[in-house]
Amino acid sequence: MSAFYELRQYKVHPGKLDEFVTLMEEEIIPFQVAKGMVICGSFRGEEDPSVYVWLRRFESEEQREALYEAVYQSDFWVNEMGPRIPDYLDRPNNVVTRIVPTAKSTVR
Repeated sequence: MSAFYELRQYKVHPGKLDEFVTLMEEEIIPFQVAKGMVICGSFRGEEDPSVYVWLRRFESEEQREALYEAVYQSDFWVNEMGPRIPDYLDRPNNVVTRIVPTAKSTVR
């Protein structure tokens, strides 16, 4: 299997987008990158202040599983970061889509 991406679309609680973007850019993304995650982009909704989207790349399912464990089972995530997430996100309305580049995609 070739590389694939996770397109993660989050629904942010009203009035929390600016704080959440700061949390992502200053804490979550740097932490995940330090653990080996490849973060390809971070986006906020242009017109909808409840939209946050980010994109992660994985070389294989095995790599994704190992990185998920390194991030989400870490003491930092379990004890410090994880408990803060519900303050920002409407989790039942989040959508995670696995996508693969097409043959002529520039991000293969």
